[in-house]
Amino acid sequence: MDKLKKLIISTAASILILTSGTVGYMLIEKWNFMDSIYMTVLTLGSVGYSEVHPLSFNGRIFTIILIMSGMTLVMYLAGLVVQFVVEGEIRTILGRRKLDKSISNLQDHYIVCGYGRIGRTLCTQIKEQGVDVVVVEKNEEMIPLFEKDKILYVYGDASNEAILIKAGITNAKTLVAVLATDIDNVFLVLTARQLNPQIYIMARAGSDNVRNKLIVAGANRVESPYEVGAISMALKLLQPSVSNFLDIALSRKQKAIQIEEVTISPKSKILNVMLKDSGIRQNYNIIIIAIKKKDGEMRFNPSFETFLEEGDTIIAMGASLSLRKFNEELNPQ
Repeated sequence: MDKLKKLIISTAASILILTSGTVGYMLIEKWNFMDSIYMTVLTLGSVGYSEVHPLSFNGRIFTIILIMSGMTLVMYLAGLVVQFVVEGEIRTILGRRKLDKSISNLQDHYIVCGYGRIGRTLCTQIKEQGVDVVVVEKNEEMIPLFEKDKILYVYGDASNEAILIKAGITNAKTLVAVLATDIDNVFLVLTARQLNPQIYIMARAGSDNVRNKLIVAGANRVESPYEVGAISMALKLLQPSVSNFLDIALSRKQKAIQIEEVTISPKSKILNVMLKDSGIRQNYNIIIIAIKKKDGEMRFNPSFETFLEEGDTIIAMGASLSLRKFNEELNPQ
């Protein structure tokens, strides 16, 4: 039986015993309510005080029955309460320690500050890519949601240095600031940039006039959900076929066709090879949409004479399985 259910049943039974004892003394000894409940509590609690009034023969028999039936139940209830509280505290402490240990072992993970609608969707997308993610959230009511979503989390103010360190910011690859207000996001970006000068920071801007402030504070990229949403709606209205294609290609649930970005590692077999000689099209049946060079230059529909160099990021489109094999080719273990 569940401990909480046992606790509820035991409490109800104790209240019933207390009520029965009080009514019993009132009927047998003709005492008033206060004297009767006082005597019942003394009896069940085994305090050892003297009787309120001298007991009659029937009153003594009733007291014996009350002691035998009630004392065991009261002691069991007290033990259950202590067990319930202590085990709950221990479980919470051990659970938090396990979370902290898991977070401390992470490398190149993502930290998402804020678990509202945007933050939760971001975490879902990141987890689907197989990337570790830690959430920082100060709303205690979100904790059951973290456990349901199986998300590593740190409870506290994201602008607090100690909280960010606890979330592993020194080892993190990316931090996403999606707190409720622009002021909170600016202060968070400032703090995060000081703690880890190399971390990539993406921040949410609620208004255009805060965009520059976030960049000056240290954000690498600033996005406005309202602007992105408006552009998406316009695209669906004006170019529905294009929009539908992008929805399919960018969806993680759609396996037929996807768009991925893959970075060429120093161990790749097609390093310093021309695109026409790489065999990408023939071996993997994928389309190279663009190549982003190390200096940031984006080459759309690259020429077949383009050299594939270390650090280049290839943006390719194709079937999920083909893209995975292509990724393994460019990044061999």
